[in-house]
Amino acid sequence: MSNNKTTCLIIDDEKLARELLTEYLEAFPEIELLGEASNGTEAVAQIDKLKPDLIFLDVQMPGMTGFDVLDDINHEPYVIFVTAYDQYAIQAFEKNAIDYLLKPLDQERFKLAVDRALKRKKTENGAIDNLLGGLRPPVARGAFDTHIFVQKSEKLFSLPVDEILHLEASGDYTIITTKTDQFVSSSGIGKLEEIMNPDIFIRVHRSTIVNINYMKEIERHFNGGMVVKMQSGKSFPVSRTYAKQIRRKVV
Repeated sequence: MSNNKTTCLIIDDEKLARELLTEYLEAFPEIELLGEASNGTEAVAQIDKLKPDLIFLDVQMPGMTGFDVLDDINHEPYVIFVTAYDQYAIQAFEKNAIDYLLKPLDQERFKLAVDRALKRKKTENGAIDNLLGGLRPPVARGAFDTHIFVQKSEKLFSLPVDEILHLEASGDYTIITTKTDQFVSSSGIGKLEEIMNPDIFIRVHRSTIVNINYMKEIERHFNGGMVVKMQSGKSFPVSRTYAKQIRRKVV
């Protein structure tokens, strides 16, 4: 398998839809189809095992919706939603989707979406990341950054990591909140998670990381769900995938 290939998975409960997507992908030799899933449970297992760069994801499937799948996975692929329903578009883009395609699928519209995904991947893996990677010394095991540089107006500001209350994914960016300020980072939340001490910064959701030193309480709901409440008054839902990290802290 070439390192330059973009790997993908097709997730749809309709066989005809999977076949059509497979056919359309033949126009993209740079994309390698790793497999298919016909339901959400299968999709979660396949995504976390195969770690595709890109997934084509149906919204309405038996058992789990496409949004449930995104809440349950650890790996974070680029997502193109493919659905017969237009009412989920806003929710899809809140999940940082590359695109939202409506069935019946139009091949030209499909090509536009895939081109967008390939361009996003190339940009995010491009020269800027390589440059930053070269500037930052490798993090030793057990050692984590104590400061990060964040942009404010035209200046780069050295922010002590222990002052961060929480981080929230917002599209391609991450919103970093302290007691007195907010900063917008062009790094994805997954990249920021790598440089933070996991004993202090806990992922509670695909789009949220919280500093446990600023947590006030954890509220359990009757359906087994949990909500983290911060000292600032802000609350964040805990997705099932990350609930185990919270439970490990319970004595």
